[in-house]
Amino acid sequence: MLFNSLDFAVFLPLVFLLYWFVFHRSVRLRNAFLIAASYFFYGWWDWRFLFLIVFSTAVDYLVALRLGREEAPARRKALLWTSVAVNIGFLGFFKYYNFFAENFVAAFTFFGASFSPATLHVVLPVGISFYTFQTLSYTIDVYKGKLEPSRDPVAYAAFVSFFPQLVAGPIERATNLLPQFMKARSFHYGKAVDGLRQMLWGFFQKVVIADNCAVYVNEIFARSGELPGSTLVLGAVLFAFQIYGDFAGYSNIAIGTARLFGFDLMQNFAFPYFSRDIAEFWRRWHISLSTWFRDYLYIPLGGSRVGDWKKIRNTFVIFVVSGFWHGAAWTFIAWGFLNALYFLPLFLAEKNRKYLDVAGRGRLLPGLREAGSMAATFGLTVFGWIFFRAESLSHAFSYIGNIFSATLFTMPGIAMGQISMGVVAALIAFMLSVEWMARGDRHGLETVAAGWRRPLRWAFYYAILILIIRYAGPQQEFIYFQF
Repeated sequence: MLFNSLDFAVFLPLVFLLYWFVFHRSVRLRNAFLIAASYFFYGWWDWRFLFLIVFSTAVDYLVALRLGREEAPARRKALLWTSVAVNIGFLGFFKYYNFFAENFVAAFTFFGASFSPATLHVVLPVGISFYTFQTLSYTIDVYKGKLEPSRDPVAYAAFVSFFPQLVAGPIERATNLLPQFMKARSFHYGKAVDGLRQMLWGFFQKVVIADNCAVYVNEIFARSGELPGSTLVLGAVLFAFQIYGDFAGYSNIAIGTARLFGFDLMQNFAFPYFSRDIAEFWRRWHISLSTWFRDYLYIPLGGSRVGDWKKIRNTFVIFVVSGFWHGAAWTFIAWGFLNALYFLPLFLAEKNRKYLDVAGRGRLLPGLREAGSMAATFGLTVFGWIFFRAESLSHAFSYIGNIFSATLFTMPGIAMGQISMGVVAALIAFMLSVEWMARGDRHGLETVAAGWRRPLRWAFYYAILILIIRYAGPQQEFIYFQF
């Protein structure tokens, strides 16, 4: 079920009313209702994949229970690897089987051998990368003693399947979210209102920014061999705003929806296009995934407390694996590798934590140096997004090659989408202006307009709603559903 659909517009109010006014007699009853609602939400795509969630939930719940009673190190390690094998096994089969099979064939063919393993038409279950990492982190935290195993299967199943963040995150830690399912929840008007504001901003980012950019991006990347370099630059820049509006929009809707039900999810985006170097960008982009890889991959490998060669290795491992997590294609691996190259000089010079505050703190506008740093960081990011969006490595390299031609200095030209490029640019400028004012907040509308007089404040919110209605682009599925 898409957030930006009529189905969800009916589903959400109904679940909200039942949750607060019918299933309010006990925490366990509310959690059971959330499980049913979440399974319905997920099963709307394909009910058969519910068996994967149920099985993954059961395995990690039972493994964690046993870990809580087991003291022998060898048995504890065997239990942990059982959880890892089941979770990564499912993820590997559904997401990566054909990738490895096809590249295995290509390798044999290169050396003159003939080999034909069976490939399968595997349908990727929506959100499998997200809920797999969420359940796996629970087992790892129990194994490390950071968390006591849950003895309430209903609360645990609700934690795994919670519908707002089930299919595209944020990837929550059990240490943060699971305890919220264990305690009584009461309706908090201020939290609910803030959730609605965050949802409003998320819908603007997705429906207005991302979906309208997608019209131009799809055409430009499809026709990249015949378009001038200036238009290809425009396509890459628009994709940067498409993927940001799409994924940050989803996260804002998910976090805001969770707040309607009394839950606090972690911030997943912290206005990353205002970053002044790549290290800051990765602290602000897809925070739940970046911190997951930091805690469960980078630190176990030794992190930064090793020699320079191992630091380099660890950096490339975390970025390349992050790229591969996004999809079974060499383009994503190249994207991760490129970001490792961006990050490494800062890391080795120990300047990767130079910018821990927000840009332009206490000022209306950034200084010239900060503005230049943000522009350079954005440029590097846009270049990397070409690999992320391209259909193949050859497509990415030809796209880049066509940019760096004499046509780079011509006026960009592309057929008009549903709304003109000028209007799209104005809407992007509006989004950036609001987010610049909110750059120290958790979302674009947390404090922006909050101090205004009530009529003016509501006029501002209604103006955003009118923009959504007036400039909604053709409905597009969320990009991260494919991951």
